[in-house]
Amino acid sequence: MHITIFGASGRTGKLLVQAALDAGHSVTAFVRDPAKLTIQHPALRLVQGDTSDTAAVARAVTGAEAIMSGLGPVKGSPKDLLVTAQRHIVAAMQAAGVKRYVLLTGAGVRDPQDQPKLIDKVFGFLLKLTAADVLKDSEDSVRLVEATELDWIVVRGPRLTEGPKTGRYRVGYVGQNSGTQISRADLADFMLEQAVGPSQWIRKLPMISW
Repeated sequence: MHITIFGASGRTGKLLVQAALDAGHSVTAFVRDPAKLTIQHPALRLVQGDTSDTAAVARAVTGAEAIMSGLGPVKGSPKDLLVTAQRHIVAAMQAAGVKRYVLLTGAGVRDPQDQPKLIDKVFGFLLKLTAADVLKDSEDSVRLVEATELDWIVVRGPRLTEGPKTGRYRVGYVGQNSGTQISRADLADFMLEQAVGPSQWIRKLPMISW
């Protein structure tokens, strides 16, 4: 399968790229700075650009059978980074006829099926207190994707660690047998599974954790 990955040079994005290549897929990696993605592979194609550039996003999506996004804000990012990115990615997918879209967001983005416990409510309060703009951008971008007819899966992650891939994790909703952390490697493993195969989570917002 050919997969396009946005945010490919980020800490999670690099693992998405490597996981897809290791599984035998071909990958188009969308990056702002190619120097930040040092992975080399004959099945890897780089597209340089910014998600605010509709033409660049369209070039990256062309030929893909599934899309994954590990996009996230960094210091100095515009307050609507994710909304702008999702608007352009969704439009490019619709134009190209690509249906499967697996994207990452934080556990602070809520779903009606969540049953947050006290610790979840504390983390949510702290997030609103310290990163309200990021949370709003994340929520608005997810709502934008939800409104489409794509086969989207919004994967929500708690605190991400640099630990190894274990293959042992829980998937569900906040407060329902959910934990407070997950390794980026396990997160990438789950996201790739959702992108390339049948999934029970299409048009849902699962949370993954240890």
